[in-house]
Amino acid sequence: MAQVTHIPDRSASGLVIGVDEAGRGPLAGPVVAAAVLLCKPRPSGLDDSKKLSRDRRAELEAVIKRRCRWAVGVVDVADIDRLNIFGATMLAMTLAVEALCAELPESPAEVLIDGNLTPAGRCGQWRWNARPIVGGDAVEPCISAASIIAKEHRDRLMRSLAAEHPHYGWETNVGYGTQEHLVALRRHGPTPHHRRSFAPVAQLEMQF
Repeated sequence: MAQVTHIPDRSASGLVIGVDEAGRGPLAGPVVAAAVLLCKPRPSGLDDSKKLSRDRRAELEAVIKRRCRWAVGVVDVADIDRLNIFGATMLAMTLAVEALCAELPESPAEVLIDGNLTPAGRCGQWRWNARPIVGGDAVEPCISAASIIAKEHRDRLMRSLAAEHPHYGWETNVGYGTQEHLVALRRHGPTPHHRRSFAPVAQLEMQF
C-alpha cells in the first residue's frame, strides 16, 4: 500500500494558520484558543463547531489531530479576572499560535482569526501577520478546524472539572450561565474555577 503524505495547506505566498476560541461567555472555566495548519487534502465536512453535533465534532477533531498541525492556548480564570476576558482571549490566541509555530519549519505568511479583531497591537507577544474574518469559522476551513479543536478541548476540561464540582452541571452547560448553573451558584457559592470579574459571580460571591 502506498504511503499517503499530508502536505501543509498554503497560499501562493506561504503557510496559512486558522485561529478561533471557545469560552468567552461562560461564568466558569478557562478560555481556550486553537491554531490549526491544515493539510492537503483537507479533512472534509469542516464547519463552525456550533453547527456540528457533538459526535461529528469528535470525529472531525480526531481527523484534524491525526492529519494536520495544531496547538491550543489555555488561559485560566485568574488571568481572565486579571486581564478581562478580551485580553485573556487575545493571550490564548497568541499562546496557541506561538506553540504551533514552534513546531513549523517556517513562520506563517498569514494568520486568519475569527472575529473582527486580532491580537496584533493588543498582546505584546503577538508577532505574526494577522487578518480578522467575521464569521470565519463558517467560511474559512482552517478557522473551522480551529473552532472544533478549541471547543472540544475546552468541553473536555469542563467535564473534568465537573467531576470535582458536581453541583453546577458543567458536564452539560460547560460553565455557561444556565438556570441550573445559576441556581447552584446561589446555593453553593462560587468555586475557584468561577470568574470573579463576571457580574453574576461577583454579586453572589458577596453573599458567601
